[in-house]
Amino acid sequence: MKKVFLGLLLALVFAGPVQADYPAGVSVDRLAKTSSSWDGTPLPAYPKGRPEVTILRITIPVGTVLPMHEHLVINAGVLLSGELTVTSEDNEKLVLKAGDPIVELVNKWHFGKNTGSTPAEILVFYAGSQDTPITIEK
Repeated sequence: MKKVFLGLLLALVFAGPVQADYPAGVSVDRLAKTSSSWDGTPLPAYPKGRPEVTILRITIPVGTVLPMHEHLVINAGVLLSGELTVTSEDNEKLVLKAGDPIVELVNKWHFGKNTGSTPAEILVFYAGSQDTPITIEK
């Protein structure tokens, strides 16, 4: 747990404003920039083949536990509302609150649970390749 917290803390410390010349009134905040997933595991190389980007908005009802699954491609998201706890197969946990970013585990079994009192809504971006599933269940 300390390893997960330290990794998330370091990601947040280094995720400051993005420097660029934007028109007045425009602000950009980097939510995450990393080459590791939330548990500190290095992300794999991008798959060969024709790139395919998938964007999902996922709504998880209160108390719902998602099945144990793994992602075959790199993905990252932002919890838009609610609370979500992600637990790896070796019982490392990450608790997300509304506005928190996540760089998900790849090729590691895990599951999510809505541990809040309202539906959890997360927007997730997957960077894969055609004909490669983004998620498989155990």
